[in-house]
Amino acid sequence: MDHMNYPLKKYKKSNGAGKTNDINNMPDILLVQPPIEEFYLTCKRTIPYGLASICASLEAKGYSTQILDALATNKSKPIDYPDGFSHLKPYYDRDDISMFSLFFQFKHFGYSYEHLGTTVRNKKPFLVGISSLFTAYCDQAFQTARVIKKFYPQAYIVMGGHHPTHFPKEVLDCRAVDFALRGEGETSLGLLCDALKNKTDLKNVPGLAFRDKDKIRINPPAWIKDLKCLPPPALDQINQSYYQRNKKAAITVVSSRGCPMPCSYCSVSSTASHGRFRQRDVMDVLKEIEEQANRLSIGFIDFEDENLSLDKNWIMTLLSGLNKIFKENPPELRAMNGLYPPSLDQEIMTAMKKAGFKTLNLSLGSFSKEQLVRFKRPDVRKAHDRSLEIAQKLRLNCVSYIIAGAPGQTAMTSLNDLVCLAQKRTLVGLSIFYPAPGSLDYGVCQKQKLLPQSFSLMRSTALPIDDTTTRLEAVTLLRLARILNFIKSHIDIHGSLPPARSFTDKTIMDDPIDRNNISLKLIQYFLDDGIIRGMDKEKNIYAHKTDLKLCRKFIRQIKNIPVMGVEKGPLIFS
Repeated sequence: MDHMNYPLKKYKKSNGAGKTNDINNMPDILLVQPPIEEFYLTCKRTIPYGLASICASLEAKGYSTQILDALATNKSKPIDYPDGFSHLKPYYDRDDISMFSLFFQFKHFGYSYEHLGTTVRNKKPFLVGISSLFTAYCDQAFQTARVIKKFYPQAYIVMGGHHPTHFPKEVLDCRAVDFALRGEGETSLGLLCDALKNKTDLKNVPGLAFRDKDKIRINPPAWIKDLKCLPPPALDQINQSYYQRNKKAAITVVSSRGCPMPCSYCSVSSTASHGRFRQRDVMDVLKEIEEQANRLSIGFIDFEDENLSLDKNWIMTLLSGLNKIFKENPPELRAMNGLYPPSLDQEIMTAMKKAGFKTLNLSLGSFSKEQLVRFKRPDVRKAHDRSLEIAQKLRLNCVSYIIAGAPGQTAMTSLNDLVCLAQKRTLVGLSIFYPAPGSLDYGVCQKQKLLPQSFSLMRSTALPIDDTTTRLEAVTLLRLARILNFIKSHIDIHGSLPPARSFTDKTIMDDPIDRNNISLKLIQYFLDDGIIRGMDKEKNIYAHKTDLKLCRKFIRQIKNIPVMGVEKGPLIFS
């Protein structure tokens, strides 16, 4: 495409609330986090940290920037299931007010596309960068691009993130997208802006994919070799007024990129096509947190990488530094992507609790040795159990994460994982496998012709793989995990569980709507006949579509083992 002669603007930095002080509020470059269409949204996981990092690199080159975060709002609206999702309706057919419900209403989360288009037109940026991190949500990124191009065709539109990294040609099939950036964008986006401004050859921009007359030119992904060379993220560009928890700021920190583990299901592992593992200097991480603490009242910090504790000296320095920053009023700390159990010991976990950790998310994978080999996952079972024992002494809660429904993985393997976790003081985090582009297992699914028919189906909630674990078994395992967690919580509160009750006793219909009471009685029915039921808002009880044999196997097994709560136990069913 021809280079436009577009003057760059003078711009003042933001005021820390995601809004600029400049009266015109018209940046050179606008970076957009698109809306998401899904059954649910966890807002503290959507903080646009990566865009803030790119903003900082662009500003270091003299470009004015702003983040347009479509998810920084409580706006959501119900929408129809997308094309190709009809297979989910039998499994998510009705609303369920119980505490172990799954999904029901598909929604558009975030501002409307028209709002994004109008905002871009008003700000008149030279270039718009659109984030497309997850393949399952690429349709929302494309629609964002189309609407922005319609409202303000003068701007260049660049799409970057994990999806364009792996599918640059497919991204450029969307005619509203002018360029795709592959890999990490801090360096390459600035170089693209320079090339467009100076009308120089685009072929030399690392990671760039673009149309060149009748051809598409695709450069290899660009990876930052040394994270030390990057400026601190421009976190004052984030709309912090939205990202709060208990009226205090909730922030994200990324302390490393890539991963040294070879896990087959992961798109950033050492066996994936991602850049190598790189960990930031711990003092840089502490400086970043301290600068945020000086301008925000921080109540929650999520470290978005599972390599937080791999280097003992590194994490002990981090935790000691956090104590100095927050003193007697630490925020709650979490590593929501998971912690590697072999890297944890009593000294580290004691320091974690002192610094503000209340719950540890433990990456397990499976209790099956054969499945761990298939996942190319190091055997962390003993380390996992040791971590639980230390956590119990320190009064730290734990959530243990397993994967179900992967190629070659059977439902009985996953059911046994649930039974193993039933006997341990931890909650269950069960994730349904989805093929992550760039991972080894994506290639396996491609070879075995297991990939879903569209990119939008590559998400756990879509039950994307129907293989050795069927979709019916997968949704049953999800519900059983919710039921097990409810049982564990009930043990902690009451120390016992009422006996099974026949569904012919329908006194629940006369009780007031109390979610906990309803859930408890539905559990009693389940323990009697193995049928997982729900209740809608009109107090109608109905049966969910599940695998009855799998449910009854689960009941038989947990009745013969000591079931542990998270804090108390064991409870033996009679």
